[in-house]
Amino acid sequence: MTSSFSLILPALFLSFLISTQPANCQNLINETCKTLARDDPNINYNFCTTSLQAAPASQCASLRGLGKISIRLVRYNVTDMRCYIKRLMKNRKWDPYAEQCLKDCFELFSDAISSVKDAMKYYNSKRYDDANVQISSIMDAATTCEDGFNERKGLVSPLTKRNRNTFQLSAVALSVMDVIRKGSDV
Repeated sequence: MTSSFSLILPALFLSFLISTQPANCQNLINETCKTLARDDPNINYNFCTTSLQAAPASQCASLRGLGKISIRLVRYNVTDMRCYIKRLMKNRKWDPYAEQCLKDCFELFSDAISSVKDAMKYYNSKRYDDANVQISSIMDAATTCEDGFNERKGLVSPLTKRNRNTFQLSAVALSVMDVIRKGSDV
């Protein structure tokens, strides 16, 4: 049985890191990702830290800055996914069903580009609920894309890892926004 003290302590520590802002930048990323991974089963700690640390501006970002960076990472990922699908579709070895799945995924990720742009606009305006809806739609796009391939027995999706990454990057962005929305003074 977990005491309420042991659940509150990490949240207090994260609040402390937020209030001191980038005094110890690396700790903010580590502690944020630790909290997010603990609270959301869709977030892997190593994926979270590696993703955020890869962004040059993250090293001394506030929590609000990490939120912006996480949305930017989703945008880069979605844009890259769309280009990757386009390259895959040029390969004439796809059977008609798989080709249709790729076309569907291409459409989903084309729509996701405008969604992530809207999410950033809403985030910058501190309209976190609206940003949440947009990022959630990107998670849905990744899931729907993958499900299309899984509907046909024996068909292996060439996008599984990339869909998983899109989903997890989106989960990080949503979770950071949730921490901010729950009352940090960032």
